[in-house]
Amino acid sequence: MNAINPPGFADPRPHALVIGAGFGGLAAAIRLGARGYQVTVLEKLDQPGGRASVFRQDGFTFDAGPTIITAPFLLEELWQLAGKRMADDVTLREISPFYRIRFHDGSHLDCSSNPPAMAAEIGRIAPSDVAGYHRFLTLTEEIYQIGFEKLGHVPFGSISDMAKILPDLLRLSGHRSVYALVSRYVRDERVRQALSFHPLLVGGNPFKVSAIYALILHLERRHGVHFAMGGTGALVDGLARLIAHQGNALRLNAEARRICVINGAACGVELTDGSVIDADLVVSDADAAYTYQTLLSEHPRKRWTDRKLTRSRYSMGLFVWYFGTNIQYQTVPHHAIIMGPRYRGLLEDIFERKILADDMSLYLHRPTATDPTLAPAGCDAFYALSPVPHLGAAIDWAERAQAYQTLIAERLEATMLPGLRDHLVTSLAMTPADFASRYRSVLGAGFGLEPVLTQSAWFRPHNRSEEVKNLFLVGAGTHPGAGVPGVLSTARVLDQLIPEAAHYVRA
Repeated sequence: MNAINPPGFADPRPHALVIGAGFGGLAAAIRLGARGYQVTVLEKLDQPGGRASVFRQDGFTFDAGPTIITAPFLLEELWQLAGKRMADDVTLREISPFYRIRFHDGSHLDCSSNPPAMAAEIGRIAPSDVAGYHRFLTLTEEIYQIGFEKLGHVPFGSISDMAKILPDLLRLSGHRSVYALVSRYVRDERVRQALSFHPLLVGGNPFKVSAIYALILHLERRHGVHFAMGGTGALVDGLARLIAHQGNALRLNAEARRICVINGAACGVELTDGSVIDADLVVSDADAAYTYQTLLSEHPRKRWTDRKLTRSRYSMGLFVWYFGTNIQYQTVPHHAIIMGPRYRGLLEDIFERKILADDMSLYLHRPTATDPTLAPAGCDAFYALSPVPHLGAAIDWAERAQAYQTLIAERLEATMLPGLRDHLVTSLAMTPADFASRYRSVLGAGFGLEPVLTQSAWFRPHNRSEEVKNLFLVGAGTHPGAGVPGVLSTARVLDQLIPEAAHYVRA
């Protein structure tokens, strides 16, 4: 193995290697660059973004993953750290309503940050729940202040950090599930679904995850739901340009094989081509379980052993169908959620029984409702996302994918996209098996470890590795967790763990 170091490695600045160019890795690189480090980002794919990469096909542009931006200030802060203005590079468009929830009985609810409009929407389908809805909103604001503003950017490096939050956790019903908490305030099942589905956006079962995740509802209401013109990929490209502006490097088609460790400290990364890049510290934006099971497979581990990781709970898988039509569905909003006939039962099939059910619920994304340039003239771009079991289920996706895609098309035709199959002009799908191979996601899970209480905060893999010195973790698998705001916050935590480059002391 030959050590290959980036140009300028001989300069006195400490060198930080970042594995993975997802939102977490890009944000970490920019923060480290602003703190005086020389940074090299290693990305397996031929483009940055990770789960937020882009597919282009037949004149259509599809965001592969996240499409909802709910905390734009976290992105704006990265541009500020690099001495730039986000508005000069990226245009964010606020979406209102946020999304339309279509229930199985044909009724719907348009969700927005406008309190009178939301009260009117609730009142239209469940008049007796309006007062309870307002009380629930008041509670979610307090949960947000504690769970996001106070704790979302704080590292949980010791059990005492966890002990400090227990009183607030109990007072805010953190021991209950999101659905159980919502059910204390509203009675109509449709309203309960509308106020409790948000944990699915970060890989959690609303009937299992802590009620602390109700903060997502207030996050949307407070900061709005936004879309980047040009697609989420425009944000990724903007972040990549910031790294170049800082004089740092992004290497594509560079997959990490292992993290090199000497005397218990990370000292570089070996790539799959056999080359080695030396570093003073390593930040992994790879799936946390993959980081420990594969990238550190040769290093003895005390906490995140293979046995522990195998016994851990993982988020659901995702089946995502990207497609384009030669007509426009003008009445379909930018974001829509199509609920199936079952809520609790379907989630039990996905998370517990690991059954691929036919009566799926769907998230439907129509970006051309906001940005028509993402499709040829007169056409629409879509993706339909269905939560499914991860690869721990006995599902042969090579055999089942086409039939499942047909079921999704039938559901869309029966609900929001009549005549869909007569107007399809391009199509592509991703299954949990693709998540495993493309993103190195353990079990093909869409969001890494499931965010149940016993796998959150201190119980989650720490931002400063417990196993290896000079190794840090960002991304969905560490604290505070998945979702674009959560992942950006994992990088923000590093500011409290890694000193300014001028104060970094080499071992």
